[in-house]
Amino acid sequence: MLTEKRQEEIIKLLDTLGSVTVQELTERFRASESTIRRDLNILHKKGVLVKVFGGAVRKEKNLNTREEKVSLRLELNKEEKIRIARYAASLIAPDDFIYLDAGTTTGYMIPFLTERSASFVTNAVSHALQLAENGFRVILIGGEVKTSTEAIVGNEAYVNLYKYRFTKGFWGANGVSLTSGFTTPDVNEAMIKECALKHTRTPYILCDYSKFQQTCPVCFGEFITAQVITDRMPGESYRSAKNLIVAG
Repeated sequence: MLTEKRQEEIIKLLDTLGSVTVQELTERFRASESTIRRDLNILHKKGVLVKVFGGAVRKEKNLNTREEKVSLRLELNKEEKIRIARYAASLIAPDDFIYLDAGTTTGYMIPFLTERSASFVTNAVSHALQLAENGFRVILIGGEVKTSTEAIVGNEAYVNLYKYRFTKGFWGANGVSLTSGFTTPDVNEAMIKECALKHTRTPYILCDYSKFQQTCPVCFGEFITAQVITDRMPGESYRSAKNLIVAG
């Protein structure tokens, strides 16, 4: 097979599978390992894939800088978000000290919470109100209110949050990928997410299938730094990820 044709086929495979290994490609194209590695190096330099140890992964399409208002995101993939939220709520144990991030999927957890001895800290005004109304002990961190996400952000929020240490925490993300990690459009919100994430013994990222292979401008954690709860397997490249949980 001609070099250009083989490279075109590699790109098509990545579009379908999300990732490929050198061994898979050598067997498929009956080519030497050095030939396949040379192909991957060329395609990586062209920017059409990302070369990783032992193979390659699909390159994310575009940098997503948009951030929809909470009211617009509530109904988006609602069934998937509720399934993820129900599973996440079941992970809370007696006397847990929980961080609950702002976001629609984390908000959907609240009706499913049953462990009354758990305490919550959140940077979401609406989450704090719902938790208090449902009889839970809740602490709302202080700071600047970001109207589009209804989250508390800024330096004061960071200082307020820094003193806490959590047993478990639950976050939303605008983008999730193996290479870019957990990302969000706003640096102020990312700062709060990252602070809480680093202070949590067992962190969970809640994201439906649409968030995978998306990348936003600001990273608040590498993919391996948290358990990821989703509604379906996002692609072949994620099957080996030990920290990925598909909610039933």
